[in-house]
Amino acid sequence: MLFYSWRETAIMLVAAIIIDWLIGDPRWPTHPVIRIGQWIRWVELKLHPEAVSRDSSRERLRGVLLTVSTLTISFAAIWLLLWVARQIHPWLGYAVNTWFISTTIAIKGLKDAAMKVYVPLMDGRMDEARTYTGYIVGRNTSELDESELTRATVETVAENTVDAVVSPLVYAFLGAAPLAMLYRAANTLDSMVGYKNDKYMFFGWASARWDDVMNWVPARLTGILLVLVAAVNRGCSAMRSAQAIRRFARLHPSPNSGIPESAVAGALGIELGGVNVYHGRISERARMGWPLRERCNDDILNTVRLLYGVSILIAGGLLCAYCWTLL
Repeated sequence: MLFYSWRETAIMLVAAIIIDWLIGDPRWPTHPVIRIGQWIRWVELKLHPEAVSRDSSRERLRGVLLTVSTLTISFAAIWLLLWVARQIHPWLGYAVNTWFISTTIAIKGLKDAAMKVYVPLMDGRMDEARTYTGYIVGRNTSELDESELTRATVETVAENTVDAVVSPLVYAFLGAAPLAMLYRAANTLDSMVGYKNDKYMFFGWASARWDDVMNWVPARLTGILLVLVAAVNRGCSAMRSAQAIRRFARLHPSPNSGIPESAVAGALGIELGGVNVYHGRISERARMGWPLRERCNDDILNTVRLLYGVSILIAGGLLCAYCWTLL
């Protein structure tokens, strides 16, 4: 492992999870992911100023350059900061590593975003709920009803259980904060340029593919964790969650996102997927789960509970493994 033993890493991961539970994404100092996003936008303007990808091979090459440069700088910057901190004092190294790992996960941030939709929905403030839903999804939300707003929020929290929780923790365990930040850079690249539209079809190809590769194992681990959490969560079905993964996950256009979405749909007994509208274009997404009942606002709360359950299971597992080695 990079810098630390697995025992040291386990304790720092637990500390990072607790920091995120309590603080979330701080506004100061500037969040590292914001800096990564600024770098991506600056390089994009230099390499791909056009609104349409014209030369597929050239655009792919430029996209590879963007991806490689972003990943390299993100990893190297945190590696250097951590190395300097360790030279000053080992405990400073522990603190720096733990802090930067906490910035790569977003448990509280996901919960807060979901609650900004849930609370207006409960109060009947539909316009406000549509506005906040629009902040977390790319689809058009101006005409969505309560059920569709719930679906959008549940899908977002479910999918990001991989991107914002399990994946960064997996890479932090393997390579401390530098590798976790490299993953976060890959995920940020995908969210900014990894679209299959006229502008990013070729330029964003490398970013989208690399994000798929990095999420492949964590997504499947997340499916297992969601099934385990569903087993102890009131109103959820672990068996149905596992069956939904086997039945529906492969229908999703993403090789990874279908796993957490189908797991949550099966656990809650609802149907996710369906018709989405992106910039006036209708997109039919595969339907996942069985519509055993109508979607309701409380599905947002239950999905957040599953999210926190996954983080608790990871933290608890790490602590148990650490304590076991002390016996």
